[in-house]
Amino acid sequence: MAPIAIGIAWVGGWPFVLFWTLAACIVLWEWTQLMTRSRNTVSYTDFLIWMIAGFLYAGVLLLAPIILRRDPALGFVAILFLFAVVWGTDIAAYFAGRALGGPKLWAAVSPNKTWSGALGGALGGVVAALLVVTVAGLVIAPMLVLVALVLSIASQAGDLLESALKRQFGAKDASDLIPGHGGLMDRLDGFLTAVLAAVMVGLLREGFDGSARGLLVW
Repeated sequence: MAPIAIGIAWVGGWPFVLFWTLAACIVLWEWTQLMTRSRNTVSYTDFLIWMIAGFLYAGVLLLAPIILRRDPALGFVAILFLFAVVWGTDIAAYFAGRALGGPKLWAAVSPNKTWSGALGGALGGVVAALLVVTVAGLVIAPMLVLVALVLSIASQAGDLLESALKRQFGAKDASDLIPGHGGLMDRLDGFLTAVLAAVMVGLLREGFDGSARGLLVW
């Protein structure tokens, strides 16, 4: 899926909007499926609350990437920066965790994750992000390194959040949409929280018209 996501990000415009609209709709469907197929009882009132949360969750996935990408100068670089953080974190965490093992990060929610994996993932995410920045010809400022680290932590938090959600509803995966890999929520959990953190930084510094610049230029 990575080449498709990068290609759509490069094209931008309506194909990018369509891509993330479709992704958000699928994630909302998976969220609904988690509740309707839940092994645990969900009351009518709780169902309404969880549905509101689902709309917010899917809404972030739709709007945050679009806000960052709309910057004509740095929008594409900002999306690549995010991809690098999230994918670099996932890959490095997997290998560091398997190689080093050690104490569990949050055994009750995700028994396979370790502190060594989390630290290795953070390092991998930062390095991958800074490689993108270097190739793009931007300055690697100390604050940008810190931002990459925060986004890596946010990505791992999103992974844990979705794991906790699945445990809440007694499910192993969000859906069976991707054979052997669960659902789209399972693939985008870390990206969602990372892009939310990224767009908040960008908006606070440069507003809607320069959110990508606000994220990357320090």
